Amino acid sequence: MLSPSDQTGQTVLAAVLADPVCAEILDRFPSLGLPEWWLTAGAVFQNVWNRIEGRPPGYGIQDYDVFYYDRTDLSWEAEDDVIRAATDLFPEAPRPVQVRNQARVHLWYEAKFGVTCPPFVSATDAIDAFASTTCCVGITQDHGGLRFHAPFGLGDVLAMHLRPHRRLAPRKVYEEKVSQYTARWPSLTSDPW
Repeated sequence: MLSPSDQTGQTVLAAVLADPVCAEILDRFPSLGLPEWWLTAGAVFQNVWNRIEGRPPGYGIQDYDVFYYDRTDLSWEAEDDVIRAATDLFPEAPRPVQVRNQARVHLWYEAKFGVTCPPFVSATDAIDAFASTTCCVGITQDHGGLRFHAPFGLGDVLAMHLRPHRRLAPRKVYEEKVSQYTARWPSLTSDPW
């Protein structure tokens, strides 16, 4: 586990906290009392790319993903309650704060992406399944302070390089992400599927 106190962690953390929406999420989200949650996806790695390319914090971010994990109630109503509570926490966010219970993903993933998804065992398990290893990163805050989750490290994030991750997402998802991201961050490079 990477530490926010090492140099790489500090570089990433500075880029993420420079985005006021990310700073608010990391500050306010613990008040929901969820057992496991992570600010993840573009809110993390895209803010690092923004810093590298000299762009403003938040540039190019379509939404702010927060993954949580609660398998005690897999109903849409329970997830919707958490989504509504989170929406109330961030009424002035310029783009959606998209909160999703990763314990429910297997219930809808195949209909959306055309492949089955075994149930995730944690929110970090879901982060570990992104279409690019570069995107597998998250930050959370709990009683111990800020923590990172980056199973493939942060080297590719800082190098602005995408690598495919074939664990779950189909090729089309990776290639769409490469196309979308390189249009917004021209310095980005990628490996083919």
